[in-house]
Amino acid sequence: MIIRRKEFWKGFMRMSNAPVLTIENLRSEIEGKEILKGLSLEIKGGEIHAIMGPNGTGKSTLASALMGHPKYEVTGGSVTLDGEDVLEMGVDERALAGLFLAMQYPSEITGVTNADFLRSAINARRGEGNEVSLIKFIRQMESKMKELDMDPQFMHRYLNEGFSGGEKKRNEILQMMMLEPRIVILDEIDSGLDIDALKIVAAGVNAMRSAERTFLIITHYQRLLNYIKPDFVHVMMQGRIVKSGGAELAERLEAEGYDWVKEELGIEDETVGGNDKDEFVVPMNTTAPKFS
Repeated sequence: MIIRRKEFWKGFMRMSNAPVLTIENLRSEIEGKEILKGLSLEIKGGEIHAIMGPNGTGKSTLASALMGHPKYEVTGGSVTLDGEDVLEMGVDERALAGLFLAMQYPSEITGVTNADFLRSAINARRGEGNEVSLIKFIRQMESKMKELDMDPQFMHRYLNEGFSGGEKKRNEILQMMMLEPRIVILDEIDSGLDIDALKIVAAGVNAMRSAERTFLIITHYQRLLNYIKPDFVHVMMQGRIVKSGGAELAERLEAEGYDWVKEELGIEDETVGGNDKDEFVVPMNTTAPKFS
């Protein structure tokens, strides 16, 4: 398995550094209820895409399906990263290929410290014989935690155990900054944050912007996009993207809501039903779905 992961990662590193994630006519269901109903989207390196929409339209389902959540069955369509079939990859392979999900509801894992989790994740990507040195890792983690205004003691605390909602969200961004993924999916990273924490989290995201990385931001509120300027904004309803535009689209949605979109497109019901807020629980015997 170690050899397979090593060769898998080397194969991706031989590709262009600027990623291209292509989603075509993606369909997904949970417990027989279809949630995604033919969603298509292409995301290229250097771009920031924001997805907005009412509750229950499939936004978090999209994030979970992209990462391989076992409760969501993909029933149609395709997802490729640099031409490689993402849907054929295991969760750990998707993460090794560069996908990262900052979860809406991060799980608590007793017995595993933040530092142990992150160092294991980094070393899983680097491969056997190329592990990061302990001193280098600690210095890097301390530096990133300082940027996020996090107490250094959080390094030694169990993963998310006893963390407040805002602390969990900062911890997700810390993982992103340490792992340096290629495709970053932020699932309502702004929920539960006060304005000061929101600015710190946004600064962490902005510091990671580059041509070799792209972001897919799922959010209900335009306020996050005041600090992270998107290149594209998409409205999601009934399990698919129904409208796209620039940053001005988010501003109009904030001011006018979604009724004008439904009226313009003849949409009577914006919800798709089902639970769109499942946690992505990491089985302890598998690689966590955060590796890049």
